[in-house]
Amino acid sequence: MRPDGSPYRIFLAGDSSVCTREVSRAPMAGWGQVLPLFFTSAAEVVNCARAGASSRTFAERGRLAWILERLRPDDYLVVSFGLIDHKPEKEWRTEAFHDYQRHLRAFVDGARDRGAHPVLVSSHERCTWDEHGNLRQVFGEYPMAMRELAGETATPYVDLYAQSLEWWAQLGPQGTRNLFMYLAPGQHPNYPEGIEDSTHLQSEGAVACARFVAHQLASRQIVPPHWVTALDVPAFPPQALGWLDDAEHAAMVRARSKGQGDTL
Repeated sequence: MRPDGSPYRIFLAGDSSVCTREVSRAPMAGWGQVLPLFFTSAAEVVNCARAGASSRTFAERGRLAWILERLRPDDYLVVSFGLIDHKPEKEWRTEAFHDYQRHLRAFVDGARDRGAHPVLVSSHERCTWDEHGNLRQVFGEYPMAMRELAGETATPYVDLYAQSLEWWAQLGPQGTRNLFMYLAPGQHPNYPEGIEDSTHLQSEGAVACARFVAHQLASRQIVPPHWVTALDVPAFPPQALGWLDDAEHAAMVRARSKGQGDTL
């Protein structure tokens, strides 16, 4: 807690791998949605991640400006982009070792200019396998570019990407699919026709990623270790997993932007 009794804040900037989901999309979840499970009341997690946002469009839509206006000294800005940046469409695409790094630098510099602490977290890999059962590394150049920028700017870097490669390889194709949004018809009421989504995690996968991020932040003393808790809790009840009422989610999306709409 700060001397005035208020918590330090951990702002999250990222894409659909990080964002909080509506209850109508459960069991889909971003790791930022469940990260508060691993923090005490000394720190407040403010998840500003947005589905469909790249490092560029997040800033263009005013979401970075919204965060920077609220950052106080010794707050944290945790930044994780890549899933959308690698898409080929012009409206999202950034080049890994060019404008992607340039946009990430704006997050890093913006935080430091306000006395806050930036942290870079690479995205987890998708669940895509070839016909021989080998995991495809779809966007590895983006974690490489993020790591390079972290070194250049002396910014803490959490390599969730490398960790996910290890996990997915251990689990194999079917085990990994169980963490992603692969649901058979009738398996979940939100997806009566089923879904096959190799990008987005179910809550179990999101919790695993959040646990890893929290552990890294504490064990490397990026944040004070006593802020982090519950790392040894094996599972959490559904009501603790942070899905938002759809109307509340829509209002929050609109509120956490200084930009031109809420579509990206």
